[in-house]
Amino acid sequence: MACFLASAFLLVLQTYAAPPDFVQDRYDITLDSVDLDPGLPFNISGDEPSHPPPETSKRAPHSIIIGVRKGGTRALLEMLDIHPEVAAAATEVHFFDWDENYAKGFEWYRELMPYSYPQQITVEKTPGYFTSALAPERICAMNSSIKLLLILRDPAERVISDYTQVYFNRLENHKPVQAIENLLVRNGALNIRYKAIQRSLYDVHMRNWLRYFPLEQIHIVDGDALIRDPLPELQRVERFLNLPPRIVSSNFYFNQTKGFYCIRSDGRERCLHESKGRPHPAVNSTVLQQLRSYLQEHNRTFFRLVRRTFDWQ
Repeated sequence: MACFLASAFLLVLQTYAAPPDFVQDRYDITLDSVDLDPGLPFNISGDEPSHPPPETSKRAPHSIIIGVRKGGTRALLEMLDIHPEVAAAATEVHFFDWDENYAKGFEWYRELMPYSYPQQITVEKTPGYFTSALAPERICAMNSSIKLLLILRDPAERVISDYTQVYFNRLENHKPVQAIENLLVRNGALNIRYKAIQRSLYDVHMRNWLRYFPLEQIHIVDGDALIRDPLPELQRVERFLNLPPRIVSSNFYFNQTKGFYCIRSDGRERCLHESKGRPHPAVNSTVLQQLRSYLQEHNRTFFRLVRRTFDWQ
């Protein structure tokens, strides 16, 4: 019933949607839309071809990477795009979590997808979907049988990584910054209203997704394992998406300078942008323990929901 009502609402939105080619610039550029090192080859198609390849078309995603922010969504999309039967959207679309985009209708959304061949599957990623209260119902209305990819990492480390990204963004834009302890603690207690902490309450958000999708349609990628050894995680994703096994160990090489795995495909090598893998700030040990203690019960609840555990501190 929830999907049916959302489907009816989507039809109304499509009726009054803006034309598909009316795409405002501010939705084309997001924090994660320029994540590849600009000096390296970029194989996810961002520019529209003047003459699309024969037999290709733009189709709604067959799979969506729904999150989590700072969990490794860009790395997962880039690595998955090695597969010849995957067509990956170039930017974060924010269709299902931003009301102003959702109001433009489904055709607007589909026009932002890449051209793909009939044998390919289309994949888009927007990390904001996982923590959105509205995204699960809206995606269900589009396709109740869609396969969803969720990549997670240690939630405490994710909080620190979230802070680190915002910290450097503010520095680059000449805005004032605060020490992470000032954001994590207010009046001597953990500031649980801090958005970075809220995003790491995986159980809270997962419950919302499980209202609309069975667990079998949500494949969880271990973001910490993806960093350590990408291939096994990518092979699990291939199986989940019913893709023939095409990703192999030679597609990855460890970059000693950057400190993480990079991609080798079609005779080219590329790494994620330098903004990825930034060193985390040292966090006061007492504050860090407060954060981990608070997250522990949420982690245990999450493990029960998804019927598996992760090696989180």
